[in-house]
Amino acid sequence: MKILVVEDEPTIAEDIRSSLTEAGYIVEICDSGEDALLLGTTETYSAVILDLGLPKLDGLSVLRRWRADARSMPVVVLTARASWVERVEGINAGADDYLPKPFQMPELLARLGAVLRRGNVQRTSTITAGSLRLDTAQMNVTVEGRNVHVTPFEFRLLSHLVHHLGKVVSREELKEHVYGHNDGRDVNAIEAMIARLRRKIGIDIIETRRGQGYIVSAQL
Repeated sequence: MKILVVEDEPTIAEDIRSSLTEAGYIVEICDSGEDALLLGTTETYSAVILDLGLPKLDGLSVLRRWRADARSMPVVVLTARASWVERVEGINAGADDYLPKPFQMPELLARLGAVLRRGNVQRTSTITAGSLRLDTAQMNVTVEGRNVHVTPFEFRLLSHLVHHLGKVVSREELKEHVYGHNDGRDVNAIEAMIARLRRKIGIDIIETRRGQGYIVSAQL
């Protein structure tokens, strides 16, 4: 599952990224309301973790505009302001849950899991690309109905490619989403992982675009 984390405090954002990545999620981070509004409107996410105290455009305004635009992904709101008035404002704006700062990561993970279970994830957790099928809720992969064992890192890479079906994804982007941008591995680790996946799922599903990256074609 792909989660958008909107948080302008770098330390908190990285702590959330680390915890969610360890839990098997694919994580994207942005640090401003304007960027969040664009990403939430143009990209598909299983859920969003949204801080309210954002620069340029506050989190409540972002959330209201998402809901006005019929964006229905679950949203967990974070805020350092914990008054009941602001909790009501967040719920009325369309938040699915509300977590005041400071918080413990296990509680955030539990609340995220709860809103995912309450939402529409069961209808959208299976992604199909030709004979390839990914169940992002169970982290299962099948090809032509055959179960394929993949590691958590391999699943993150394959899921990211399938979430960008028909689009070329660079090795650098894949490295960031699989390992995190502070990881010391170089992009050769991605090439090695692609090679292992091709042995498991077939050589034709993941295409190489020389000098650009990799793509899972929408025409499989």
